[in-house]
Amino acid sequence: MSQNNLLSREKAKALAEGLVIPAHPLALNADRKLDERRQRGLTRYYAASGAGGIAVGVHSTQFEIRDKGIDLYEPVLRLAAEEIQRANLDRPFIMVAGVCGPTEQAVNEANIAKGLGYDAALLSMGGLADMSEQDILKRTEAIAQIMPVIGFYLQPSVGGKIFSFDFWRQFAEIPNVVAIKMAPFNRYQTIDVVRAVCYSSRRDEISLYTGNDDNIINDLLTTYRFNVNGEIVEKPVIGGLLGHWAVWTRKAVELLEEIKQVRGTGAIPAEWLTRNVEVTDSNAAFFDPANQFHGCIPGIHEVLRRQGLLEGTWCLNPNETLSPGQSEEIDRVYKDYPHLNDDEFVREHLEHWLAD
Repeated sequence: MSQNNLLSREKAKALAEGLVIPAHPLALNADRKLDERRQRGLTRYYAASGAGGIAVGVHSTQFEIRDKGIDLYEPVLRLAAEEIQRANLDRPFIMVAGVCGPTEQAVNEANIAKGLGYDAALLSMGGLADMSEQDILKRTEAIAQIMPVIGFYLQPSVGGKIFSFDFWRQFAEIPNVVAIKMAPFNRYQTIDVVRAVCYSSRRDEISLYTGNDDNIINDLLTTYRFNVNGEIVEKPVIGGLLGHWAVWTRKAVELLEEIKQVRGTGAIPAEWLTRNVEVTDSNAAFFDPANQFHGCIPGIHEVLRRQGLLEGTWCLNPNETLSPGQSEEIDRVYKDYPHLNDDEFVREHLEHWLAD
């Protein structure tokens, strides 16, 4: 593996210590065309919020950016890369590119991302029904030759597929897999991933990140423990790569820092269980599980619209809209959990972020 394909030591250390990595949305105008000013503004918001990275070209950025005639994959990744470079941050910041599709497409996207200076590929496993587990492992190996890979266990309800324990064990052995985002929204499947990593010879080289928007705090407070061939092996979920953290990001950064402090005490107050419910309840309003997640992207957009970061909730797919009653649910969680939003922080800086 070439040194040119690896995470820098500084960024690898930051990833292993735990980061807030929001999944970057797509800013559109009323004509469903890219709103470059607000797209840049969103990136500036995440950088200013203290996030440790962003993931661009992922589900929250809308998979349709790749469609012929839309062709926004490279432009959107480029805008984010430019803004982070301009920000000149004094901390490690990990640029993650969403990579998906069959092997040829995934390789092409990884090469685009690497050429733009991205640090790692979040490798989607969705939409690959015709590929066997061995085919998908070979696909992963191909991407890992280009750049570091963050695996992605996507929930089946939005296009993911269920993988075996043996698949994840082999996945973890692939050189240059640096992390796995676990987002099956399922305890059994989450445990499969963690146990597989614990059984891997590379377990100390792989960081576990939650994508389980329905259980964020509990994931981040959990250390998994398994008996691996007579040896007790422990592995924590160290950070999050989340669509949920695309909104109220400043509070998410504060939350993770607080969790890191609690982890070190050896005693977790019961209040954290209640806070987990508050965050999950808020996520239900944003992600719309009551309607099979139909409104998950417009729900994120609606929060950002209320804050002034986006002009509207438009998606590339005109059928992606808020579900009936979803706006009222967002009203409710704003009212019930005012301590979770970062509206005041956004108000203080919005004009600067949206400046040309």
